[in-house]
Amino acid sequence: MMNVKMNSIERRQNIKELLGTNPIKGAELAQRFSVTRQVIVKDISILKAEGLEIISTSSGYILNNSIGIRKVIAVNHDENQIKDELEIIIKYGGVVEDITIEHPLYGEVTGKIMIKTLHDIDMFMDKIDKLNVSVLSKASGGVHLHTIYTDNKESMDKIINELIKSGYLISI
Repeated sequence: MMNVKMNSIERRQNIKELLGTNPIKGAELAQRFSVTRQVIVKDISILKAEGLEIISTSSGYILNNSIGIRKVIAVNHDENQIKDELEIIIKYGGVVEDITIEHPLYGEVTGKIMIKTLHDIDMFMDKIDKLNVSVLSKASGGVHLHTIYTDNKESMDKIINELIKSGYLISI
């Protein structure tokens, strides 16, 4: 734990250096810099306003890595096929950044999920069970979009091909 008193500019510089592809919770940053969670939220907002691409996920803050390939895909499946769909994407090194649906009342609704590993999938599936909530895609009859990130075109092509074979992919 870093119990050193620093000004806000120094603290934000340190936050920039800590952020990467592994999520860091706001509470952890607050403890590290001996400030409140609200101070960290303000710091993150300022860093975003300065142009740093920070994504807020349920697992914490991460940097948006713009190196690689990012595609938005449209898929359709029922709740029993969620794990299979996610495993196809993860198997080839993909990251499922979000899910978007077209809601009849609210229009486009997006949830950041940032699923990168089999462990992330297990945690996501456990949350669905434990929270006893409907998944976002249920509101759209199973049709939804994902933003998928991969390091290279070959990985993206493998993901797309297997999603086509599975019958999940509607369009890219």
